[in-house]
Amino acid sequence: MAAGGLCLCSLVRLLCSLFIPGLFLSGALCLCLVVLLWGVRLWLQQRKNQLASTGKDGKHQLVVAFFHPYCNAGGGGERVLWCAIRALQKKYKDAIYVVYTGDKDVTGEQIVESAFRRFNIKLTHPLKFVFLEKRYLVEASLYPYFTLLGQSLGSVFLGWEALMKCVPDVYIDSMGYAFTLPLFKYLGGCRVGCYVHYPTISTDMLSMVRSQNARFNNAAFITRNPLLSKLKLVYYYLFAFVYGLVGSRSDVVMVNSSWTLNHILSLWRAGACTSVVYPPCDVQTFLDIPLHEEKSTTEYSIVSLGQFRPEKDHPLQIRAFAKFLEKTALGQQSLPKLILIGGCRNQQDEQRVNRLKKLCEELGVDKKVEFKVNIPFEELKQYLAEAIIGLHTMWNEHFGIAS
Repeated sequence: MAAGGLCLCSLVRLLCSLFIPGLFLSGALCLCLVVLLWGVRLWLQQRKNQLASTGKDGKHQLVVAFFHPYCNAGGGGERVLWCAIRALQKKYKDAIYVVYTGDKDVTGEQIVESAFRRFNIKLTHPLKFVFLEKRYLVEASLYPYFTLLGQSLGSVFLGWEALMKCVPDVYIDSMGYAFTLPLFKYLGGCRVGCYVHYPTISTDMLSMVRSQNARFNNAAFITRNPLLSKLKLVYYYLFAFVYGLVGSRSDVVMVNSSWTLNHILSLWRAGACTSVVYPPCDVQTFLDIPLHEEKSTTEYSIVSLGQFRPEKDHPLQIRAFAKFLEKTALGQQSLPKLILIGGCRNQQDEQRVNRLKKLCEELGVDKKVEFKVNIPFEELKQYLAEAIIGLHTMWNEHFGIAS
């Protein structure tokens, strides 16, 4: 018994000698990290105070910053951005408004002019732009595998660059980079908010992987392998947990539809600060378009409107249109044409358009399909006025604007 007790005491002493230093070291490292982060926050606050501006009344001017790396793109998210800034400028005229963007190839004046040309939105006051150098860190092409995780971590580094260049009072993520929210809240000391157009990950995506359905974001070689499917499901669940954790740090959450609301409430569990704010649709502008009388010589057109992104499924539209033409009577003179209208954010989107053009050639419909990329608002209205059919094929449409 004594020998057994001695052995037990020896074992305890051995374990203590192994684990206590490790625990002490871990605690010391954590303490150093906390002190470092606190020091960074104090330094950022000091820098913010040094660069702060005062209004005519001598009071501090509130700085409101929008994180929108692709603000010069022509999608619905960009329309929301410019409408939001215009609305805030009208209500809070004394505030300074900043946009973090990665569109380095254009000037701020050109971006504002492009917003007016594409969306017919004119800002009431000047706007400041902070141009970011590392936007490539959020490009999907940089992460062939673990794309969601790669882009999310990349957004943190891009957000850090933004924070180093300008520390705002209010930070708004208007493009879906939820991983930047804790960065600006805890290090930047900002009030943070976000507008969610589409969840980075949704419960539908989890169900898709669980049921082994092949989609644009679920490769066929994964769906055919049960082990890979299970591993991806674990990865998705872990990512969804972290996504919910960072998203719930937001002080105010706005979503664009009841569909998005349900997913965000399920993942973020921040119902007290979450509201539906429907995207601004310029309905009156399109109601003012005169309806043309039907003429026998009119060339009919089918119009698809949407950014050239994978989830819009433009290849499905082209294949469906090709099958439609096959079933059309050979002797019919007025065969319709398909007009694909959308915005390209970057070189990857432009390459996607080139692949779509090649698909048209392969299917023999290239003479009946037209691509209109980044066109002005007035030209867009003209195409919509002349169209007889609208086409939309996005899986899990989050707003239903095409209806």
